[in-house]
Amino acid sequence: MGRRNAGAQRQLVRALLAQKTYPELLNLNIGDPEDWFPWFVASSLFAKPISAAAARTTALLLFKEEVASPEAIERCGWDGLVTLLDLGGYVRYDFSTATKLLAIAAALRGERLRGILTNAGSAADVERELTRIKGVGPKTVAIFLRELRGAGGPPIPVSDEARAAAKRLRLNLKEMHAKGRELSRLESVLVRTWVEHCKRGRWQTCPAGTICGCAPANPTDPP
Repeated sequence: MGRRNAGAQRQLVRALLAQKTYPELLNLNIGDPEDWFPWFVASSLFAKPISAAAARTTALLLFKEEVASPEAIERCGWDGLVTLLDLGGYVRYDFSTATKLLAIAAALRGERLRGILTNAGSAADVERELTRIKGVGPKTVAIFLRELRGAGGPPIPVSDEARAAAKRLRLNLKEMHAKGRELSRLESVLVRTWVEHCKRGRWQTCPAGTICGCAPANPTDPP
C-alpha cells in the first residue's frame, strides 16, 4: 500500500497525538528542567528488557515514594531501592538496577545533568558523558534524549522505532514538517505505538484502528 493522502494523514496524526507520551504518563513535564533527572531515571527503567507497563509502574512507585532526585536515591539506599523495584516488577533485574540507580545518583548530583545537556554540541557528546556512568548504555540515553527534543539538549535524529512505526502506519514524517517539541511529541507517541501495538501486532488496540498496517485485509479475521 502507498502513502496516505494529506487528509488521512492528518486524521491519523490526531489519533496518535491523543495518546499520552511516556513522560506524560509519569506526570512529568519535559519542558521543566527539574523533571529531566526523574525522566532519566525512568529512561533507565525503560531500557531494561522488561515490559513498558512494568517500567511505568516502577517509575511511578519510585516517584510516589519521592525517590526522584540524586539525594533521595542515595537516602533510599541499595536495599530500599531493591524493595521498591521488586514491588514494581523488577525481580529479575532488581540488584543490577538498584546499583545502576545509585551510580546515576552519584554521577549526576546537583545540576550535573542539566550542565551536560546545555553544554553538549551533539547527541554523541551527551551519550559519551552519560555512558561513563556504570550501567548506563546508549539505549538509556536514546530513550532519554528523544523526549527532550525542543526542550533542551542538542539536536538528535528521529529514532529507529519512530521511523518503523511511521512506515507501518504509512506516514511521511518529512511531509509533515514537524519540528522541535511538535516533532518530539509525535516521535514519542510513534515510539509508544511501535512498542505497545505495532511490534506486537496488536492492531485492535492501535490508535490507527483497522487502517493500521498490522491489520488483516479483513478486520474480522483473527490477528
